[in-house]
Amino acid sequence: MNRLLLGASSAVLALAAALPATAQTSPETQATALQDVVVTAQRRQQASQDIGLALSVIGGETLDEKGIEVINDIENVVPNMEVDSQFGSGQPQFRIRGIGAREYSSNNASTVGIYVDEVAHPYTITTQGAMFDIARLEVLRGPQGTLYGRNTTGGAVNIITNAPTADTRAGVSAEYGSYDRYKVEGYVSGQIAPNLLGRLAAVTEQGGAWQYHRDTRQKLGDKDKTAMRGRLTWDASDDVTVDLAATYQVDKSDGLGFRLTAPYKVFDGSVTYPADTAWRITGWELSPEMAAIAGRALGSKPGRDNEGLDLNARVRADLGWAQLNSITAYQSFERSEYNDWDGTRFNESDVYFYNDIDAFSQELRLSSNDGRLNWMVGAYYADESNDGGFYTQFRGADRTLINTPYQQSVEAFGVFTHNSYQLTERLNLIAGLRYENETRSLTTSGTRRLSAPVGPETTYDTDLSEVSGRFGAEYDLSENALLYASVARGVKSGGFTTYNATSATPFKPEIVIAYEAGVKSDLFDNRLRLNGAVFFYDYKDQQVQGLEYDREAGRLGKITNVPKSEIYGGEVELLWVPFDGLTISQNFGYKKGKYTEYFAIDGAKTDAANPVDGPWDTIITNDRSGEPLQFPKFNYGGSVAYDWQMAGFDLRAETNYNQRDAIYNASSSSVLPGYWLWNANLSMGPSDANWRVGLWARNLFNTYYEETRNGFNGSARPTTSPTQGRTVGVSLKMDF
Repeated sequence: MNRLLLGASSAVLALAAALPATAQTSPETQATALQDVVVTAQRRQQASQDIGLALSVIGGETLDEKGIEVINDIENVVPNMEVDSQFGSGQPQFRIRGIGAREYSSNNASTVGIYVDEVAHPYTITTQGAMFDIARLEVLRGPQGTLYGRNTTGGAVNIITNAPTADTRAGVSAEYGSYDRYKVEGYVSGQIAPNLLGRLAAVTEQGGAWQYHRDTRQKLGDKDKTAMRGRLTWDASDDVTVDLAATYQVDKSDGLGFRLTAPYKVFDGSVTYPADTAWRITGWELSPEMAAIAGRALGSKPGRDNEGLDLNARVRADLGWAQLNSITAYQSFERSEYNDWDGTRFNESDVYFYNDIDAFSQELRLSSNDGRLNWMVGAYYADESNDGGFYTQFRGADRTLINTPYQQSVEAFGVFTHNSYQLTERLNLIAGLRYENETRSLTTSGTRRLSAPVGPETTYDTDLSEVSGRFGAEYDLSENALLYASVARGVKSGGFTTYNATSATPFKPEIVIAYEAGVKSDLFDNRLRLNGAVFFYDYKDQQVQGLEYDREAGRLGKITNVPKSEIYGGEVELLWVPFDGLTISQNFGYKKGKYTEYFAIDGAKTDAANPVDGPWDTIITNDRSGEPLQFPKFNYGGSVAYDWQMAGFDLRAETNYNQRDAIYNASSSSVLPGYWLWNANLSMGPSDANWRVGLWARNLFNTYYEETRNGFNGSARPTTSPTQGRTVGVSLKMDF
């Protein structure tokens, strides 16, 4: 299938090159004043500056210029947002304004809703191939539920792909860079038949191995990702439009290798590795037992073999008095991923994840925006299955593989409404409500070594029956300035910890009461855009990574609930065109949070108070009220770009940057220092031609920073997941 996709990609690119140049384009238009950005954040077309929400919008060309290749990279362009791949895996976790999970399983709902062309992706593992042929990306901060298919406490990320066009167009872009990495993307779009438009896009990314094995010098880090998307738009009648889309993706990329941050003595004492000093060094080795289970050859590197298919149909019908929208979607995703978490050739913390995910959803919305009242009512249904688990091979005398399987099912139904009423010429009132009922069920036969018999199956259930909503006001201070305030209640589903079957008992849903006020303004003849917001979150039953003790099994890692906590902060975003050609953007996010009621288990004291081999009857807790929450307090970012013409060429120079504060953690092995990142781009093309070439540098100053620090084999053997250093390359873009 990967060869088929590569062949389809080549066909798209060849067709693009064969088409006549129907329009001579320059990728960047010289900036003169700020333009309204039309978004669909509230499920209808509006200028972003007219929406009383904390909203960041990034266009598709901007995403390309800033090197946004996977959705994880958007943390570098959006204030108060973090995205990371847990422990080097392909499982991303999203956090907005400090709300978000840190876990490596793929069975629980995200605190941040991820949508591609209005379709919810309930499991974030399925989002890693979505970033190609993008029109724009919208990030909403704060609880969502009255506008979108699923309830979230953190916010929402809307990815809008390019739609088919009435005129025939095509394009191709390619880049080549350090470590022999290359990426090729292309599309073709136009009319297929009367009232029928189509678009086909494809992308492939290959190479880029930047790490190496400390013992064998074998390389690690090659990308092997290919995806394609087809879209059809059919005007079935004057009043009915049908949009069909299919996206297929495969990812056979290498994983991320870990570095040793302290001397590492292997279990049998035969080798003691010194702490790694080289940035790119790592280690791994796949055991015969794990290779057989994972379906991989001996000698295989850490990596993934994932495959996904997304299908959706969107129907818009103008009923005269209202508009009816229907979204029917089906997603299928298979995960197969092997990671080496000890970072050595000894099998002391090796993990193989597997998942088979199927998700069906149906959404219906009825809306009208005539007169003073804009109203929308909707209903949403989802039916999901997620069969998965993981195998582990840990340090110790017994290296027999351990398996933790599960079968999870989710059924959810919600009804929601969102309404805006223009009370006066300047004042709008906002009211939205949602009711959701959800049932989650997880069945497992237990965590066992493969040498032991399969145990009896146990089923755990958790339900959600909650009301959420948002009430607010928008006031036009002037023609170009909007003041807004709101209070919202957001809910995120409970779920199950699947690290081991003993801790699979459900954790509770979390609830956020969010208070927010902000301003949006365009100043100085639309040359300066200044937006800002402040917020306070009253957090109940926050879901965090914690501990519990089983009387027979002892200490277990588990997602638990903090009774009460709070977060407050704000963001400022600025976009400025001081004179023609020069564009400056700036953003700053600040947040601070603490537990206000939290008695947590003290693992060290509990271990000391019980027999070494159990039973564990005495549980000792500590009052952690007042302890800071574990996220960076601030991030600052921006860009400076200048466009000019010279000797018949359009030229553009751009640099973008991001600073992130340190991440506090009660465990010293997980304190991550802050860092600065800088990227740079220089591109040029003839003013009257359809092509453009460029030079780029990412992580320009070769900044070392880490995504996570870990102690899977105990605090005496810590490891870290590093990020890539400076890379440079060239690019070519052609439009037809």
